[in-house]
Amino acid sequence: MRQLQGMDSSFVAMESPNSPMHIGSVLIYNPATAPGSFVRFKDILGFLESRMQLSKTMRQRLVRVPFDLDYPYWIEDPDFDLEYHVRHVALPKPGDWRQLCIQAARIHARPLDLDRPPWEFTVIEGLDNVRGFPAGCFAFVTKVHHAAIDGMSGIDLMEALHTLKADTPPPSTPDTWKPEKLPNPVELLGKSYFNALLNPLKQAQVAAQAVPGIAKAIKGLVSKDFKLTSEYVAPRTRLNRTISPHRVVEGRSFPLADIKAIRALKPEAKVNDVALAIIGGALRKYLASKDDLPKATLTAMAPISVRSKDEKGDMGNQVAAMIAPLGTHIEDPAERLAYVFDKTSNSKAMTNAIGARTMTEVSKINPALYMALGAQLFSRVRLAHRTMPFNTVVTNVPGPPVHIYSTGARLESMALSLICLTDGLGLAHVVQSYVDEAYISFTACRDIIPDPEFYAECLQESFDEMLAQAKLASGEPAKPAAAKKAPAKKAPAKKAPAKRAAARKTVAKKPAATKSATSKPAASKTSKRPAKRKPQSSTRKIESKPAK
Repeated sequence: MRQLQGMDSSFVAMESPNSPMHIGSVLIYNPATAPGSFVRFKDILGFLESRMQLSKTMRQRLVRVPFDLDYPYWIEDPDFDLEYHVRHVALPKPGDWRQLCIQAARIHARPLDLDRPPWEFTVIEGLDNVRGFPAGCFAFVTKVHHAAIDGMSGIDLMEALHTLKADTPPPSTPDTWKPEKLPNPVELLGKSYFNALLNPLKQAQVAAQAVPGIAKAIKGLVSKDFKLTSEYVAPRTRLNRTISPHRVVEGRSFPLADIKAIRALKPEAKVNDVALAIIGGALRKYLASKDDLPKATLTAMAPISVRSKDEKGDMGNQVAAMIAPLGTHIEDPAERLAYVFDKTSNSKAMTNAIGARTMTEVSKINPALYMALGAQLFSRVRLAHRTMPFNTVVTNVPGPPVHIYSTGARLESMALSLICLTDGLGLAHVVQSYVDEAYISFTACRDIIPDPEFYAECLQESFDEMLAQAKLASGEPAKPAAAKKAPAKKAPAKKAPAKRAAARKTVAKKPAATKSATSKPAASKTSKRPAKRKPQSSTRKIESKPAK
């Protein structure tokens, strides 16, 4: 039995029907590399069962202390049932990108059962009309509670459930896992009383550790190593309201080489700065179309991982945060990137002065009862839309640089990353990389972003403008206007191979296999997906059979 810490407990305290606190992803697999070029649902269950020992998350459940007097505990679930956590559905015909996004949003909107290990995987087949992928591909929609993992430990979990080769055998070491019995309320209350006596000592220790960081921060302000200005104060927009229980998800895919090429506009900038500037441009376009663009720049909360190598496999969250202005008040892409770089550098200097690790440690000593009451007050009194210190979230999660496999099927795309929302935060982004692609995904409240396909187009246009200006800055000749991505008018309902020509009613396009400015489609009938690399897959679908 192991107790959660402050930040992990906050995600449990903030859980509500409108704000389920889990994160996840949509992963698309090609079974062509699996034995027989197809994968059965039973094979997936067997593969996951054989690798349970590689992850601490999979078989542990939460136990809450009565009246939330102390932080919850993790215990090894005595009633663990793998088949409860792994589900199987199929998209209705025609099985296109829009339907996949709608299904993923519905799955993501449903809260997890916190009386069981807080995760679910849903296998989705019937993706035959998701453009850019060969027929027979299937998807995983994953859900894991944020109390169990952050972005970096989520990647570790994903790596535990994947292999580097299609034919990698199961682990040879025996599985020594043993369940634990549920602790009784009296035992939990006794532990909470003991922890309450020790908490003042922990608070004093953390306060002593924080003094050097606070002194360094004050010194930095005096010497102007960094500045605190009104640009870090979030303006109020339509994004910062009380949210509904409904979700929409969408995103776009870009060649990682093109993301790096945009740095020609500001060579000192990082890939994360480029992503922030792209999102800033997209938000500018979207809010301007709604006549809701504030004069001041929107801001984003950007998590910073402080997870050490020794903590790589640990559950929970090891993150601090910084505020990143997005430059939504700047139209010119080059000026926006320079502005974002300047402000993120300032935020990093301030965070480094205080100490990101110190900021994380402070969260571990907040009294659990006050945290639970504060979370309920925050939601019920509707303070969120008045007090939220940022407009959106942008988290950057580096993925594997090489192809990985699950049940022998090759992971073709980390198509979408899913994130939790709270009152006052109706839109959040994840920047994810995999092999040579970069993905910018977003999760939003359906009432706040009712047109996710349009916002996805704004992301694409913002990227295209930045890339075009970067190529001009580097002396590379600009491509003809016909090469610019434009939405297809309507995707045909019948099945089509990945190499088909893009039938369009607008300007003629190059084949989707072209790697330039590759994008994820908008979730609509106007969407278009790029063709993926070989291997081609058999058209045989997953056979759903119960595990014996």
